[in-house]
Amino acid sequence: MAALLFVVAAAFTVIGLLDDNDTVTTIGWVLWGLGVLAAWLTWPGPWGLRAWAARRGEVAAVRMRAAAEAGDPGAIRGTAALHKLSGEVAEAETWLTRGAEAGDAEAMWDMGRLVEERDGLAASERWFRRAAEHGHRVAPLMFEPGGVFNRDGTAEPPRRA
Repeated sequence: MAALLFVVAAAFTVIGLLDDNDTVTTIGWVLWGLGVLAAWLTWPGPWGLRAWAARRGEVAAVRMRAAAEAGDPGAIRGTAALHKLSGEVAEAETWLTRGAEAGDAEAMWDMGRLVEERDGLAASERWFRRAAEHGHRVAPLMFEPGGVFNRDGTAEPPRRA
């Protein structure tokens, strides 16, 4: 793409200069700029956009991991999510358990979702119940009459801590 832009830019620039046509020359310069931008966006080397984005992502992951190790609830969930996306479910479970033990209702909810995916809905009930007890907004709905854990309306709803 960038090479094609450079060829077209050169043609417009040469034609514009030979015909003394400022409009065509300007179009040529604009195409040169677009060619440089396209080259930078697709450059595989260390100064290209892809390499820059990868370095930035690595720095963000390191910072998030440090914040998670310091106990930040959002960073703990983010670190767990990265592990889950990478297929490291056991590591994700370790981080979510850590967040849940610290009282993070969102980590409890995420842990419930993880257990549900792995072992089924029945196995995840205790995590969803803990999330409801710790103030999660959606988890209590699962225990209301007609909810997934209280279809017949006879189960006792979780109590908020």
